[in-house]
Amino acid sequence: MTERIPIASDHAGFELKEHLSKALREMGYDVDDIGTHSPASTDYPDYAHPLAEKVERGEVARGVLLCGTGLGMSYAANRHPGVRAAVAWSPEIAELARKHNDANVLVLPARFVSEEDGVRILKTWLETPFEGGRHQKRVDKIEPSGT
Repeated sequence: MTERIPIASDHAGFELKEHLSKALREMGYDVDDIGTHSPASTDYPDYAHPLAEKVERGEVARGVLLCGTGLGMSYAANRHPGVRAAVAWSPEIAELARKHNDANVLVLPARFVSEEDGVRILKTWLETPFEGGRHQKRVDKIEPSGT
């Protein structure tokens, strides 16, 4: 079964989202483009929340968000239980976000990464497994209940 990856952006991330959607399809993923569908000004929470809800409900294992800095999208997505949205601006950050924090939402700062770097970051994040072990107890403590 092909993994379905939702992807969403605001206006600042639109162009990179379009590029990464194509790259995801080329990598064999089923892409669920939540929007935005143009470079017209939009509000990032309108896209972060629907994607995070899919992860929260277990409809998908992971997703990708983009905005200018990545910060707004990460703030909104991380309001959802079980969502661990990580802003990554390099493949190394993406790798550590997966290995150590089990990040299930990748957030890219579209104004600060090139298309080529965006693909490298995405590919690294998709291919890196969570290490578990000593990191699992830390991830378990992220939710307020500590479970």
